Amino acid sequence: MSALDSGMSKTLHNGLQILELLVEHPHGLTLTEIAEGVGVHRTVAHRLVRTLEAHELCRRDRFKRISLGAGLVRLADPVEQDLRTLARPVLEELADLRQATAHLVVREDEDRARMLMVVEPRRARMHVAFRPGQVDPIGRGSAGLAMLAAAPPVPGEREEITVARRRGFAVSHGEIAAAITGVSAVVPGARTQTVIGLSLFEAPDVEELGALVVEAAHRLASLLH
Repeated sequence: MSALDSGMSKTLHNGLQILELLVEHPHGLTLTEIAEGVGVHRTVAHRLVRTLEAHELCRRDRFKRISLGAGLVRLADPVEQDLRTLARPVLEELADLRQATAHLVVREDEDRARMLMVVEPRRARMHVAFRPGQVDPIGRGSAGLAMLAAAPPVPGEREEITVARRRGFAVSHGEIAAAITGVSAVVPGARTQTVIGLSLFEAPDVEELGALVVEAAHRLASLLH
């Protein structure tokens, strides 16, 4: 976290520190953990979190854990434009290589993933069509499963998540749309958790497809840094 100097607002600095702390802990923190992480009294942390909640920059789940809020999506829109610009040639190459629809998905919040970008193959006789902007539960579809697999194991998690963690990519069948297979991998080091992948009618060799999406995810990561 950045250091405070005499020309800065301490209150704003502490509020931004909370957001930075929550970026590092996508599954949320308690109010006490936030106070300790920022180095302020719990009462001060409570006021700061309430202010951030009012602007939808953070949110509390049913267990009172605090995580980043959907308001950050509006603030991040110009950044997402840059992400789309960098991702387009990677997605186009991936889509044309496999004659399948390539997708770029970002984490919306704790429970949802958002389809940020869809690139369709230019010469395929048939391909999967998705609407950019659609939001799906994070526990459904290869993109969300890849995001969950990037976190440490949790008791009772789906076997597909455990397998995805071992493989380095996630596979789903018919979870977002009937008869569609999805293969996705997380883009390493992206500021917002981001996934790149393919959606296909037929996937005879998921290991080959997995290697392709992992390579594409790493290529996008290199462009982002």
